[in-house]
Amino acid sequence: MQRIYVSDNRRFLVDASGAPFFWLGDTAWELFHRCSMAEAELYLENRRHKGFTVIQAVALAELDGLHTPNANGDLPLLDDDPLRPNEPYWQHVDAVIALAAHKGLYIGLLPTWGDKVSLMWGIGPVIFNADSARAYGEFIGRRCRSAANVIWIMGGDRPAVADGVDCAPVWRALAAGVKAGVGGHTLMTYHPKGGEGSSQTFHNDDWLDLNMWQSGHMQPDLPNWELIAQDYQRTPVKPVLDGEPNYEDHPIGPYHRQWLPEYGRFDAYDVRKQAYRAVFAGACGHTYGHHSIWQMYDAGREPKTFPVFTWKEALDRPGASQMIHLRRLMESRPYLNRVPDQGLLLTDPGAGGQHIRATRADDGSCALVYVPDARRSFQLDAGRLSGAMLRCWWYDPRTGGAHLIGEQPRSGALAFTTPDDGPDWVLVVDDASAGFAAPGA
Repeated sequence: MQRIYVSDNRRFLVDASGAPFFWLGDTAWELFHRCSMAEAELYLENRRHKGFTVIQAVALAELDGLHTPNANGDLPLLDDDPLRPNEPYWQHVDAVIALAAHKGLYIGLLPTWGDKVSLMWGIGPVIFNADSARAYGEFIGRRCRSAANVIWIMGGDRPAVADGVDCAPVWRALAAGVKAGVGGHTLMTYHPKGGEGSSQTFHNDDWLDLNMWQSGHMQPDLPNWELIAQDYQRTPVKPVLDGEPNYEDHPIGPYHRQWLPEYGRFDAYDVRKQAYRAVFAGACGHTYGHHSIWQMYDAGREPKTFPVFTWKEALDRPGASQMIHLRRLMESRPYLNRVPDQGLLLTDPGAGGQHIRATRADDGSCALVYVPDARRSFQLDAGRLSGAMLRCWWYDPRTGGAHLIGEQPRSGALAFTTPDDGPDWVLVVDDASAGFAAPGA
């Protein structure tokens, strides 16, 4: 596998050949801790088939990862000492990373969950200070030195300042240790707590190659597009994505992290809205998540905040199956010169659940507009596009189907109304002379 790099324009990700790399992630936080190799094979093959590219997983896991053994009966550390790794546990981690590489999947590897740095609401125990974090980082960096499919993620659902303690020096030491251990190219980001982003503390740090937000699970239609747009404007320029949005089938929690089923659950439509609007706002990709899969919930395990399905039952939920259509759409049109452009819209984009988001190629050769409603009328500014004639399509984010609207001259205000069914659609407008294939093809 080829390692992943930041593109020359600093907005996107590419492989070593310069080809675009779309981060389509899944949160399998407990993959190393709770899955046997047979279960890892089942999960990874399912995600490969669905077009995911990055699996986000944690070496020292959240759910009592230090004291509850993995599927093979092994703990990660001896006596909770980060400088005394237990070799059989790490051999399992190695094997899962290698299996992912065999399937063409990248592992977004968190060396530890955040409760081992700052307890807050976690299980812990806290085992890291700056010195031990640096040494542990070197250990895991050396261990993964030859694994080209590892993308590094510091943090683990934690702010830099936790419970009044500045933990940023610990995270910086961990990042420095990883880089020293790898001894070569690393692609690195930071997973923050809900409602926060890596840029708020670490944007100017040299080790942070791309920014990550966690828009979280508190309520539908949290404006993650605004978070992405905020980081898009920062300098120095760095790619950005939402690394933990609302999870499919997760209870909605509008008050003080009280995730209760009576508030409802996020569904595939909620998942699509957050994904398309974040990407169209300028993100270099997006991470999906399912409430049963992040915790690898199964019979006999303590459920966390009311999962409905076992993780195996959740593998083929609609939202997971529909994410490939976003990736295919983005890869079917000019990629590395794409820019967000709300100026395309001549009508009010709306707010919340009704918010419309637009993006286009910087040369005007195509435009994409995500519309979350059926029978929604809006207008575009033809002057921001190129070509004498425009070929227009409706793209169905549920099925990946492309429906040709037809061609029309590029002039004035372009009027469209989404189809009667839906609820959501993507309008694709191409310069007819560019010769693009159908969206998603």
